[in-house]
Amino acid sequence: MTPSIPDHAAAVAMSPWLATARYHLDPAPGGLGLVQDLLNTISAGVPRQPDLLNDLDSAAEWAQQAVAQWSAATGRPAPDVTLDPAGLRELRIFRDELLDEIEARLHATPESGQPATGTATQALTGSRTAGATLRLDEDGSVQLEPAGAGAELLVSLVLAALFEAQLADVARRIKTCRNPRCRVAFYDRSRNNSGVWHSVRVCGHPTNLRAHRARQRQAD
Repeated sequence: MTPSIPDHAAAVAMSPWLATARYHLDPAPGGLGLVQDLLNTISAGVPRQPDLLNDLDSAAEWAQQAVAQWSAATGRPAPDVTLDPAGLRELRIFRDELLDEIEARLHATPESGQPATGTATQALTGSRTAGATLRLDEDGSVQLEPAGAGAELLVSLVLAALFEAQLADVARRIKTCRNPRCRVAFYDRSRNNSGVWHSVRVCGHPTNLRAHRARQRQAD
């Protein structure tokens, strides 16, 4: 039987974002929490957390929670999503592309706006497309409604959330930890958007200490 994600947002409205909660992080606001949570399905952290998209069962459990949380965060009905093996492969590819694009943006050189290294130059989501519709509500507001089925619908939800976050100028606050061994996604709430670690205690202090000791050895 193919795992199905039913519409039951009310039952889990108070539950945390499943992937992001594993790294003890506050979620990004609104629908942007879905973007962060997809990125955080990766295997990372100390101790190492499993990849939630590693198999169909764990991916379906994550998607069930994520769609319900997206509904609770946005006030929109939770869509019914069904994942199959082909869709899961596409979802993993999309997640990895999105991770690479965010890291490429964070490491872009000020002069050229291009990545400072060769990282994330081959498979980017710039050519990724997903269906969506625009709906005019009775109050005159226009809503962007994701479309599609299965993994395609999840991709549409993520891209729509990113689009809305760009309009609000907060998409740039979704970052990945500077520690290359980590890559955990966090929402930077600093006033000047200067955060670089998902956790200063877990990644910032140890990395800075290693760099300091390396400089001392070089000086000696």
